[in-house]
Amino acid sequence: MQKTLEALVEQLNQAQQGIAWSGIHRGIERETLRIKEDGSLATSDHPVALGKTLTHPTITTDYSENLLEFITPVATQIHETLAQLRDIHRATYRAIGDELLWPLSMPCYIGSDSDIRIAKYGESHSGKMKSLYRQGLTNRYGATMQVISGVHYNFSVSEAMWQQLAQQQGCADTAEFRSQKYFDLIRNFKRVAWVIPYLFGASPAFCQSFFSQTGTEHKDSEWNFKRLGQGTAYLPYATSLRMSDLGYTNKEQASLGITYNSLEEYVQGLRKAITTRSKEFAKIGVKVDGRYQQLNDNILQIENEFYSPVRPKRTAAGGETPSQALERGGIEYIEIRALDCNPFSEVGISDQQIYFLDMLLLHCLLQDSPTMSWPEQQHYDANFTRVVMEGRNPRLELWQNGHQRLMADWLEELFADFSVLAKSLDTYSDNAGCYQQHLNELYQAVLNPELTLSGRVMAILQENNWDFSNLGMDLAHKYRTQLANEPFEYYQSGDFESWRSESEKAFAEREKQDNVVDFDIFLDNYFKQAKNSGLKS
Repeated sequence: MQKTLEALVEQLNQAQQGIAWSGIHRGIERETLRIKEDGSLATSDHPVALGKTLTHPTITTDYSENLLEFITPVATQIHETLAQLRDIHRATYRAIGDELLWPLSMPCYIGSDSDIRIAKYGESHSGKMKSLYRQGLTNRYGATMQVISGVHYNFSVSEAMWQQLAQQQGCADTAEFRSQKYFDLIRNFKRVAWVIPYLFGASPAFCQSFFSQTGTEHKDSEWNFKRLGQGTAYLPYATSLRMSDLGYTNKEQASLGITYNSLEEYVQGLRKAITTRSKEFAKIGVKVDGRYQQLNDNILQIENEFYSPVRPKRTAAGGETPSQALERGGIEYIEIRALDCNPFSEVGISDQQIYFLDMLLLHCLLQDSPTMSWPEQQHYDANFTRVVMEGRNPRLELWQNGHQRLMADWLEELFADFSVLAKSLDTYSDNAGCYQQHLNELYQAVLNPELTLSGRVMAILQENNWDFSNLGMDLAHKYRTQLANEPFEYYQSGDFESWRSESEKAFAEREKQDNVVDFDIFLDNYFKQAKNSGLKS
């Protein structure tokens, strides 16, 4: 560990009784497919009892009508966030009848793309735009690619932490200061993001029906997949095939060279992506025979299409694009998008993972973070891909500062850093030793790659000679029995009823208001406005 980091941690410990370590803000977004008892995709509409997905605060859909997304509000206590997420699952189980929730990131058996129905958001302009965006994703990448599930972790540090960091650097605690420090965090995260698929990747295998629906049969021979059971493909050392080229990728994005050295640089790259025409996507057409096929034929239809394991975020005001929100107020929080659904947690993520992510992200924030060129960023992205594909190989080497080094040695070094942070977090944030306890438990997976989530998944499949679907259905039934029969622990049933009612009222109001302007004009105005800077003159 660098002495500068040790010194900074000690300064934070001494200042105001270590108050900076408390008050981390967190939120979770968990995606999961609704499935039938036979293990196939549910083809029913989103349950009426759960309200309108366009306007519901905690339960919506992602790409398809059967791909649910659960959203927790911002909270500062880990146990509170997980209780909220469990209650959202409980309410959902009460609404979906005999259906189940698929517990894995890679999808269940898919017989046909026709079983994947684009999510419906109504006839308001914003609702139509959301559905049309998804139609564009279908035409660009295929439907099956879009029903891969994951977990997003939203993170921001306390006000006290910002005040202490600004004081130690001898500058004012401004939005510009916070944004620059968050970009420091993001660059360091890019350097060590491979740690997440190593420890928490949980998709080393998948149902081979995925090949036929995505047109990726060539990957079968190219990557030399192994077979298990009747229809499961896997790679011996893989950790997170969800995050590989089998998953959602846009190769033209790489040509843009979007980097993370400053807010201006990042936004410039995004704006270029949503205004640069794609030769490939232009072949699809935009409005063909009077029907929209995609929002536009640019490299990105909208900024949300940009894929990255990490995103700087700010809650957007009405009509703002994500980059305009960032320009207006700076970075508010960081979104980590590299997490597979944890099949060993009934809600897709465990408290152990959250405690670890806190340590990892604080390390990224507090550690020195030189600027990163595009070629250097590509090297670190390649590290991530190598761990995704062969992270449990004990002899795997990764690139660092122009040299190759054993991943195992790098892990040891990182865990030594994390242990210092864990002590401070436990001492000053009232966690009763939880950070150190979970770090010590995870260290066993550093010593033995087969104790990682991907290692555990493969052990179950191989020991039982199970297909991928056997594991998914076994866990799906277990979690339905558990959650459907448990009482709410944070919310009450009345809360979900209120959200349903309020979402329906807000939905109706939005449809009523949007009748004034033609949809074509609405879209044209949106994209004209999206090209503009959100910075005040």
